[in-house]
Amino acid sequence: MPALEALRARLAELGDLSALGRLGSWDQQVMMPRDGAAARANQLAALDRLTHGLATADEVGEWLDELEADGNELDDLDRDVLRIARRDWDRQRRVPGELVGEQSQAAAEGQVAWRSAREEADFAAFAPALRRNVELAQSYAACFPQTAHPYDALLDDYDFGLRSDRIQTLFARLAEGLTPLIESAPQGADRLAALNIPVKTQQAAVRGTLRRIGVSDAGWRVDVSAHPFSESLSQRDTRITTRYDNRGLDSITGAIHEFGHALYERQIAPELERTNLGGGASMSIHESQSKLWENHVGCSASFAPVIAGELTAAGYALEPDDLFAALTQVRPSLIRVSADQVTYPLHIVLRFELESALIGGELSVEDLPAAWNDGMRRLLGVEVPDDGGGVLQDIHWSAGLFGYFPSYALGTVIAAQLWQQLELDLGSQEDALRRAEVGEIRDWLRERIHRYGRRLDTEPLVEQATGRGIDAEPFLAHAAALVRG
Repeated sequence: MPALEALRARLAELGDLSALGRLGSWDQQVMMPRDGAAARANQLAALDRLTHGLATADEVGEWLDELEADGNELDDLDRDVLRIARRDWDRQRRVPGELVGEQSQAAAEGQVAWRSAREEADFAAFAPALRRNVELAQSYAACFPQTAHPYDALLDDYDFGLRSDRIQTLFARLAEGLTPLIESAPQGADRLAALNIPVKTQQAAVRGTLRRIGVSDAGWRVDVSAHPFSESLSQRDTRITTRYDNRGLDSITGAIHEFGHALYERQIAPELERTNLGGGASMSIHESQSKLWENHVGCSASFAPVIAGELTAAGYALEPDDLFAALTQVRPSLIRVSADQVTYPLHIVLRFELESALIGGELSVEDLPAAWNDGMRRLLGVEVPDDGGGVLQDIHWSAGLFGYFPSYALGTVIAAQLWQQLELDLGSQEDALRRAEVGEIRDWLRERIHRYGRRLDTEPLVEQATGRGIDAEPFLAHAAALVRG
C-alpha cells in the first residue's frame, strides 16, 4: 500500500528528527558551554519548526484519508499506527508552526534565565521568561477550545485522555490519606543529610549499583546535570544523568530513578522503533517506571544491602539497616526531588494547583511565590526561606512544560499499584533483591507495560496490567507501612 509506505517513511523521519532534538537538549544540559545558549535556542527552534511542518503537511492528511478508507486491509499494528497518526496530525494541525517555534525558543531561553535566577534566589529575574512561557501555553491551549478547562489541552500532550477533574479526585484522596500519616510520623534529624558521603565515593557506588541492575558501557551514558533526566536517542543509545552533593544519597536514588525511565524506552517492542508508537504511553506511565525502580527496588529494605555494599567497597562503611532507615525516613522538606516517598506526592499536588491556576488565569506570575509559600505551609507544614529553595527549584516551568507535573504523583500511585500486581503474579521479590537479581522484574515490566509503547493510553494500560483503573490505595498502604517502620 503506497500510502502506508509513505506514512511509515514520514513517521520514521520524524522519529529521527525528534532524536536529534533530544540530543541537542541533552548536550545543552550536560556538555554545552553556557555562552552557546542563544545559538542552541535558535537551532532547537528551527528543528521544531521543520518537524512541525513535516508532521502537519497536507500529504499526511491525504495518506491518512486513503488508509482510513481501506482500513480493513491493515493488520492490528498498522491500524494502531494509523489511529495514533490521525490523533497526532489532528492535534498538531491545530497549532500554528510559528507558535511551536516560539515555544521552543522561549523554553531554551527560559532554562538559561532559570539557572541564573535559581543561583541568586531571584524570582523577579526569572518572572519575564516565565510570563512568556505562560502566555505561550495559554495560546497553545486556545487551539483546543473543546476542552472543559484550558489545562486539559496541555494534559493531553502528556497523558492523553486524563482530565483535570479526574486528577483532582485522585489528588484529593492522596492529600486526605497522607496528611494524618505525615502528622503521625516520628520526627527527628535528617538521617540522609547526616551521612556526608564524599562525592567520589558516591560516583563509584552509582556506577556499581547501575551495573548490578543492567547498565553497560556499550549502550548507556551516565553523566551529571543540574536536574537529573533521561534521554533515549534509540533503543541502543540511552543517556541518563544524576547530580552529586556530599549531603545525602540523591545521586544513587536519582540514578536508579532515571534508569527506570531509560529501561522503559529500551524494552519497547522492536517493531515499534521509528514509528509513532515507539515511545512511552504517557508521562504518568513513564514516571511509574522510574518510581517503581526508585521506591520499590532502590529504597527497599531488601535492596539496601546491595547499595550499602557498593558504598562500603568504595570506602564508606554503612550498615544496610541504617541506609534503609535513612532512605525511608518521613520528614517534610522543601525540595521535591529530595522528598521522601510519603511526602513527595504533596509537592506535586501543590504544583498542579498552581500551574492549572496560572493557565486558567486565576493566578498571576507576580503572585506565584506567595501562593507557593502558602501552599507549602498548608500541605507540608514547611516554611520557605527563599525562592531558590521554593518556587525556583524545578526546571519545568522554565521549559514551558505545563501539564507535566501531575505525572509525577500519578506515576508514584501507578508504581505502587503495578508493584502490588507484580508480587501477586511473581511472588515476593525480597530474596531476589537482596542478590540484585532483577531479571524477573524487568521481564514482567516488558510484558505488561513496556512492549506496548503508545498502543495503549494511561488508564487503559493500567487497567490491562492490573485489572482496574488508577487506584491510590496501594500507594497509601505502602506509605502507611513506611510510617509504621
